Amino acid sequence: MTSSPNRLGALLVYLGVGTLFGILITKGEVISWFRIQEMFRFQGFHMYGIFATALAVAVPSILLIKKGKIRALNGERIVIPPKVMGRGIRYVAGGLLFGVGWALTGACPGPLFALLGAGIPAIGLAIVSAVLGTWSYGMLRSRLPH
Repeated sequence: MTSSPNRLGALLVYLGVGTLFGILITKGEVISWFRIQEMFRFQGFHMYGIFATALAVAVPSILLIKKGKIRALNGERIVIPPKVMGRGIRYVAGGLLFGVGWALTGACPGPLFALLGAGIPAIGLAIVSAVLGTWSYGMLRSRLPH
């Protein structure tokens, strides 16, 4: 399988951005089990400050994208379709699964690879579990109530 130079360049950019993201969340202690516990016990502002900063950046960014003022690197307009929120057990079940996974591993899905890169090999089990869970959902999606 051959890959075009543009595709390889894009993959290298994604690898670089992902690596930078991993370094930032590691140095910012976002992947720290102790910081996460501190947040859940309302004993520290560190994680709440990070979430607030993320919101302060994300909200205006999404508004700019929706107004069409920001375009993709290839010049195309980025379109974000409206989100239709539903009700039901699927949100409760999904939230519980996410929360239990976070509680068991001490990490949400974002920093799993950063934890692996930081030298915590046991997180490999969480990565395999996340991939298997995603694969299982993909296989069962047509049979699940949506």
